[in-house]
Amino acid sequence: MKLAEALRTAIDNLRAHKLRSSLTMLGMVFGVGAVIAMLAIGAGAERQALEMIESLGLRNVLVRASDFRGEELEEVRRKSPGLASRDIEAIEGAVPGVEMAAPRAAIDTYKVLSAGGKADGAAVYGVSHRQAYLSGLKVGEGRFLDPLDERNHAQVAVIGEQVRRDLFGFGPAVGEHVKVNEVWLEVVGVLAPGGATAESFQGVSLGSPAQEIYLPVTTALRKFESEPLASPLSEIVVRLEEGTAARGAADSIRDLLDRLHAGADDYELVVPEALLAQSQRTQRLFNLVMGAIAGISLLVGGIGIMNIMLATVLERTREIGVRRAVGAKRDDIRFQFIVESFAISLLGGVSGILMGLFIAKGVATWAGWETVVTMPSIILATGVAMGVGLASGIYPAIRAARLDPIEALRHE
Repeated sequence: MKLAEALRTAIDNLRAHKLRSSLTMLGMVFGVGAVIAMLAIGAGAERQALEMIESLGLRNVLVRASDFRGEELEEVRRKSPGLASRDIEAIEGAVPGVEMAAPRAAIDTYKVLSAGGKADGAAVYGVSHRQAYLSGLKVGEGRFLDPLDERNHAQVAVIGEQVRRDLFGFGPAVGEHVKVNEVWLEVVGVLAPGGATAESFQGVSLGSPAQEIYLPVTTALRKFESEPLASPLSEIVVRLEEGTAARGAADSIRDLLDRLHAGADDYELVVPEALLAQSQRTQRLFNLVMGAIAGISLLVGGIGIMNIMLATVLERTREIGVRRAVGAKRDDIRFQFIVESFAISLLGGVSGILMGLFIAKGVATWAGWETVVTMPSIILATGVAMGVGLASGIYPAIRAARLDPIEALRHE
């Protein structure tokens, strides 16, 4: 029996029992759809995690000032003044594998406005001219801060895209002025849209560049007031050289700062590389659990196919006897039933692909989760479904081929 003839016969038999065939395919449909949707959600989560880690810098180690209040703050300040410029000099001079370190100072703001609007949710930071390189910031209009701005304590600023819309709408922003608290700043640049949008990742605050304003750190420290006992710097960004182990460098930085701060626990270290590894472990666990659930669905679908094929063998016993009587070999009978089970799994797999694409699109639209459907996920899900279909049809096919022709012809 040729493949084309076997396929035609299989499809005719499926059409003759539409409802039964449709119900048999449901296991494959749900299994394939679940695999594709699960892998799409996983790929989307992985892409989003990479974007968030890139915003922190995969080769960076972040030293962040801890937040204290009241008597606890006074107790800590008796030992340590907090993060300061001396820490940057010490890290660059004493920690092996450090390419550079840069300060970041958060400014307590109570108003951010321009001649035509205000930005209530804007966060303002004093940063080094190296910040764009360290955090992967891209400028859409104008320029970023430069070393001259820091030396001259220039009253200039680079604003995010959302801040630009709040203050100036869609009009020109470069060359305009922004008032932060009581200090006027000239806008010299606007950040390009894009980058991570989540406010936190793995419990670490990220912030959103679109809602941030950057000005020279020297200007921030000289011209803006801060609490008397507050840490001079809110963060130090340490960039490591290529090939330097981030966790080893973080341990060296911790040992150094413990000595400089007299053992005061007034800072915390964030290692983006470790966050990425943790995210990947969580993602693998998620994929394993969801894959097991989808695999169970495919297994149930395979059992359904085997059950229906066994029933089909019983129903078509006389037909099998006639075929054997007119010259069909056992291999022909076996091939026919295997092709029929394969056809069920193939049609179920194709329907499952459509279902998986629909679920992935629905999750992205209604739940707001990023999903990425990849061709390997489609090939994997469909291939597994076809393999299960073939395996499920082998035993019924063997049983049909072993029927005695004379007994089969006598079957009513």
